[in-house]
Amino acid sequence: MAGPFRSLTSIGPADHGKEASLAGWAEDVRNLGGIAFLIVRQRAGTFQITVKKADAELLNRASKVVRESVVAARGIVQPNRQVRNGWELLATSVDVLSPAAAPLPLPVADKVGADMDTRFDNRTLDLRKPERRAIFHIRSLVESAVRGYLEGQAFVEVHTPKLAGAGAEGGATLFQTDYFGRRAYLSQSPQLYKQMLMSTGLDRVFEIAPAFRAEPSDTVRHVTEFTSFDGEVAWIERQEDVFAFLEGAVDQAIQRVQVDGKAELELLQASPTRPKVPLKRLAYREALEILRGGGKRVRDGDDIDTEAEKLLGQSMAKEGHAMYFLTGYPAAIKPFYVMTDADDPQYTYSFDLEYKGDEMASGGQREHRYDQLVVRMKEKGLNVENFDFYLKAFRYGMPPHGGWGFGLDRFVQKLLDLPNIREAILFPRDRTRLIP
Repeated sequence: MAGPFRSLTSIGPADHGKEASLAGWAEDVRNLGGIAFLIVRQRAGTFQITVKKADAELLNRASKVVRESVVAARGIVQPNRQVRNGWELLATSVDVLSPAAAPLPLPVADKVGADMDTRFDNRTLDLRKPERRAIFHIRSLVESAVRGYLEGQAFVEVHTPKLAGAGAEGGATLFQTDYFGRRAYLSQSPQLYKQMLMSTGLDRVFEIAPAFRAEPSDTVRHVTEFTSFDGEVAWIERQEDVFAFLEGAVDQAIQRVQVDGKAELELLQASPTRPKVPLKRLAYREALEILRGGGKRVRDGDDIDTEAEKLLGQSMAKEGHAMYFLTGYPAAIKPFYVMTDADDPQYTYSFDLEYKGDEMASGGQREHRYDQLVVRMKEKGLNVENFDFYLKAFRYGMPPHGGWGFGLDRFVQKLLDLPNIREAILFPRDRTRLIP
């Protein structure tokens, strides 16, 4: 076996006339009679391996390589202006390290489309396409950027349980499982635990982790397992303090993608722009007026549905606000832990972060007063005893706090203008897909 293997990006003028070894997937094989070309793909691109007829056995072996087989080649580096990186390898040996079965269930190098089920049934082949992998390079930059930003703001990264005895939101969207004879649920959100941490002295926390919703929706924006980027911060005076951290993290993420993801953005033909910070704040009641002006029938107290989000997104985009905060939702449609407005208890200190007509995040100021929290739970029809583990943290002194839950997958989808949220997830889970 040839080795040690070089990356194609490490090959340059200093290697001219020297021996080198490369390995990768055989993207294409062309035999022109007296010469054969083997196009080998690595993470960073492709490299040409040239085999001349002087070695008939090698020429024959190279010509029989099946596409997408893993191959290794050793040879002499020489310049070639006709190939993309300006260098090729004149092979002295070619070995097949792992042959690919034929025919391929999914085209990789060919510009031939495939339906989504075929692609995700063969996801590892699908991800060999550079434009597919580019999505996850961008996603990695987003996660790295928000993590770095919050760590710079003295946040501590935490990891909360994903098996719980009670759901943060309750309702029918819980996945139930047996836990040694007891009823347990997959976590919808780290909401309860990150709030509990506010009473410990860990007063600024964030988490990037999976969450689960048993939603039977078959849409381009819903999945049953998603990555949630959550933050919680104590010692706030108002929900504006929460806005500052969330918009700062998102702005940092987009800036990082613009700077370090140029090649991937070009491959994806995407050109995200940074929002103007601080973001526009649009009050719920103002939003209703905009919707009514656009012909949508909405009543005070109604939730902002998908159609309304899109209409608002179009209206705000005309004013130059692709991203904005929608604030002050009615208490009736918000969870028990959201604090009600001191001046008008029918409304709350709450917000959604909207981006290109879709909700990216939900958050606000939390109810930190024990008695008021219990009242809110009862109003929502919850059994207070089931949440005793949570309420304990509020009995012994809980600082004012607030936070957010942010859908990372959906954000990447909208950032890159992907047609389906599943494109932003390596191995998506929805109502019908549980493998691979």
